[in-house]
Amino acid sequence: MSLSRRRSKWLARTPVDAAERQLTSAMIASLGAEGLPTVSAPFGHALVEIAHQRDDVVGLTADLGKYTDLHVFAEAFPERFYQMGMAEQVMFSAAAGLAKEGLTPFATTYAVFAARRAYDFIAMAIAEDNLDVKMVCALPGLTTGYGPSHQATEDLAIFRGLPNLTIVDPCDALEIHQATHAIAAHKGPVYMRLLRGQVPSILDQYDYQFELGKAQLLEDGAEVLFVSSGFMTMRTIEAMRLLRVDGIHCGVLHCPTIKPLDVATLVKHCAKPGRLVVTAENHSVIGGLGESVASALLQNGVTPAFRMIGLPDEFLDAGALPVLHDQYGISTDAVVRQVKHWLAH
Repeated sequence: MSLSRRRSKWLARTPVDAAERQLTSAMIASLGAEGLPTVSAPFGHALVEIAHQRDDVVGLTADLGKYTDLHVFAEAFPERFYQMGMAEQVMFSAAAGLAKEGLTPFATTYAVFAARRAYDFIAMAIAEDNLDVKMVCALPGLTTGYGPSHQATEDLAIFRGLPNLTIVDPCDALEIHQATHAIAAHKGPVYMRLLRGQVPSILDQYDYQFELGKAQLLEDGAEVLFVSSGFMTMRTIEAMRLLRVDGIHCGVLHCPTIKPLDVATLVKHCAKPGRLVVTAENHSVIGGLGESVASALLQNGVTPAFRMIGLPDEFLDAGALPVLHDQYGISTDAVVRQVKHWLAH
């Protein structure tokens, strides 16, 4: 039984005091800056929109419909929803079978369960046959305070080496909505990281439109270029604005498609002389966006001053998310401090 499932059963039979409620709330705290607007369940609502237009779309979950926003789809299309129980390997194998019959399954669970428990089934049943299965997985990286059993800090590293698989790490509610439509239209297997529940929205400030396989320059800057994915793009935008107040001119290149990487756009913007390139990701510094970007630049003869912001190569602590994000260097304040340190040295 998963930790969240065990925890909910424990809470049901144990009195919860105010301190426990406060800690629990902090462990699933919002990822956006205070005051950012939020959207409820953008993935679930986008999938419902798609399913109204396409009767081949079906949804599967491994006992986590409510926690991956697939309950929205289940309420709208109960006859096209499959509750597979706590059996991720079975769920992905079933999704492969449905895809072989011409359907387009969206299968949801937590990212740790897809990457660690079901990798072989995904590789052999889905990726090898290049099947049209969309794996949409919540709690990527450090988006829960419940500890290593639920923190998918190495999922990108695990999946990047898998042939035929497209990998997407969206930033906010707007991009999740747009990316869901895009991956539904794409033929072939996709792994998409998911922010769920009340998801902040920030990219609408840029008249943003997601394009599968494309990185996009949101802001330019002469001294620092952030190359970021996932909710770390929210953080780099916030850090950029704070650094500009101190006279440090930064830009943000958002890179939501981890595989295939948009090498041409990366080379174009990272080749500009005289500025520090900083990758920022909600993932281990081993095997994620940072190492992908470094490899792409080096192979194309581009060698800027280069630094990486990401999670350390270790199993992380449990606790309140704001504290953990600062502890592991991915809070906005931590990003600002680190960039100032690098520029000063």
